[in-house]
Amino acid sequence: MHDIPGNLERVRQRIARAAERAGRRAESVLLIGVSKTVEVARIRDAVAAGLPALGENRVQEARAKIAELGRPVPWHLVGQLQTNKAKDAVELFDLIHSLDRLELARELDRRARQRGRPVEVLVQVNLAGEAQKGGVAPEALGALLDAAAGLDHVRVRGLMAIPPESPDPEDARPWFRTLGKLGKRHALPELSIGMSGDFEVAIEEGATMIRVGTAIFGARPPRPGKEPGER
Repeated sequence: MHDIPGNLERVRQRIARAAERAGRRAESVLLIGVSKTVEVARIRDAVAAGLPALGENRVQEARAKIAELGRPVPWHLVGQLQTNKAKDAVELFDLIHSLDRLELARELDRRARQRGRPVEVLVQVNLAGEAQKGGVAPEALGALLDAAAGLDHVRVRGLMAIPPESPDPEDARPWFRTLGKLGKRHALPELSIGMSGDFEVAIEEGATMIRVGTAIFGARPPRPGKEPGER
């Protein structure tokens, strides 16, 4: 039995303590509950307990959940996005965290223009150059941002990254710090960093959005084909 309200309250307390250590307000951090593989009843419990945003990794899974739940809070796409899913993503999500290539930016722009409303995105950066993860290389970030700036219906709000997996949250700190420096260099205010195992370190390093799944919803059922960066 999962105590969703209790889990959520404990996460809130941890956010508040991390923000205090960093001299920030807890309200400056958006908590996104990553609900991939979580059944609708548990998601409802989390929203009723005050979860402010939901995150999904897969377009198809999100479509089914949004059809059943509606939009009680904003929905975020936090997983990799295939270009052929851009039309669905523009329709379903309030913010896409995983723009990582010009081809995708152009397709999002085309689909958003057809819909008559700009799409808001974060650019995913592959800080460690891990082949199994999406993300633009840090040295190519500027060129992608310049190209995206020329698209009328794509709004880049910030950066996202998934650091190399490690049992020690402190190992993520240099990666989070690097992304923060990139964000400042390009005058991008939003940083989507931190998951269940390291979100406190992320907050200390400037996260404005954290993506927390198991700490709220409990352990996920095992499934084949674990996605890069899942925690």
